[in-house]
Amino acid sequence: MFIGREKELLKLNQLYKKRDFQFPVIYGRRRVGKTALINEFVKDKETIYFTGIESNAIQNLENLSKSIFDHTNKADSSPVFPSFQSALEYIFKLAEKKQMVFVIDEYPYVAKSYPALSSVLQVLIDKSKNNSKLLLILCGSSMSFMEEQVLGYQSPLYGRRTAQFKIQPFEFKETCQYFNNFTAQEMAEIYGIVGGTPQYLLQMNDKLTVEENIKMNILDTNSYLFEEPNNLLKQEVREAALYNAIITAVATGSTKLSEISSKVREETSACAACLKKLISLGIITKEMPFSDKNTKKTIYVISDNLFRFWYRFIPANLSILQNGMIDLAYKNVSKQLNAYMGAVFEEICKQYLWELNRSSKAAITFTDLGRWWGNDQKRKSEIEIDIMGTDGKDSVLFGECKWTNEKVDIGILNTLAERSKLFNYKNVYLYLFSRSGFTKGCIEAAEKMSNVTLITFQEIAKQ
Repeated sequence: MFIGREKELLKLNQLYKKRDFQFPVIYGRRRVGKTALINEFVKDKETIYFTGIESNAIQNLENLSKSIFDHTNKADSSPVFPSFQSALEYIFKLAEKKQMVFVIDEYPYVAKSYPALSSVLQVLIDKSKNNSKLLLILCGSSMSFMEEQVLGYQSPLYGRRTAQFKIQPFEFKETCQYFNNFTAQEMAEIYGIVGGTPQYLLQMNDKLTVEENIKMNILDTNSYLFEEPNNLLKQEVREAALYNAIITAVATGSTKLSEISSKVREETSACAACLKKLISLGIITKEMPFSDKNTKKTIYVISDNLFRFWYRFIPANLSILQNGMIDLAYKNVSKQLNAYMGAVFEEICKQYLWELNRSSKAAITFTDLGRWWGNDQKRKSEIEIDIMGTDGKDSVLFGECKWTNEKVDIGILNTLAERSKLFNYKNVYLYLFSRSGFTKGCIEAAEKMSNVTLITFQEIAKQ
């Protein structure tokens, strides 16, 4: 069953319907569903599909030749083209007479085995694009390679792409389509545990409880997801040990560059380079207080939910897990699960607001959303606002998100209203999000204030 990616499929089919040369580039982190997207797109189209492997040029050329002759029904003879150039020329020649799709999946593997490949493609594109009906797709999981060696200015292919797709993990709303039996709260917790990466979602079983899924798929040292963070890092970076240490430092509260450097005992320059790589992989994100460009306040947080969950709970329980004490480890996890879900719920609420914004149903048409933190000079204390967004002019919204068992009371509303006065905007709107609903007093106060919107998690889940 194929889920989501409607916008990407629509754009790819629009390119295909032009019936001329098209060159979309598709890239994104491993397990995010790039190949599934391509397979869905080409299922009703004449296609030569070639997947590169981490081997030498000879092996990749043999595999490319086989893909071509499989398509032309000449596989029995198993010929091999004398060069990549002759193989690619053959495909471009075919596409002069009929419309077809040619996919090179895991392009970085092929290009690394044969460094001249991008130059060969450049020459063929420039020579044939005006009389070609080929839709050429280059796809890759190495983010840095695709951005620098395919899309970057220094690439021979620079300026020749006709579209690019950076495939991201699904948002909460899309992940719900994977399951039928989880409650809304269970689905939020599953999203908080593995995020929106399709391959991770497929490991979860909605016929089991969240507790059973955590024990079976995360805490079991033999499970697929137990080793996934380490395996992904080893595939993407050279010094996985240092990256591991940096992610662990961030997960345990060292969020500033100086704190991270001190924690892992490495130079700040080395840590900064690693953080830049982790940001490109979608594992770490860099944050500053909303609308505040003071770089001294920059912090780093883990943005990928599987990595957040894994580094929050696995290292602390590793010894007992390696000794088979899964029930005890889960007991330790369960004590902190509500607190852990707080940041996840904030992200779900932001996604909900963006959906309202796209359909013109938000209180303002905002241009960006973020968190804000800073000093309350009046009370001489550090404070934080979960969500803040502006229209770039004189309107602002503030949001507070509570993932607790208790209903949100009027005190939370009053605190948010008070904090909103730290900013000078003409039009102010307040949003309160709650997992468990709101007290009668909070509801009555919100009605009197007229600029307050109360949203329960059940409303978000029904979106």
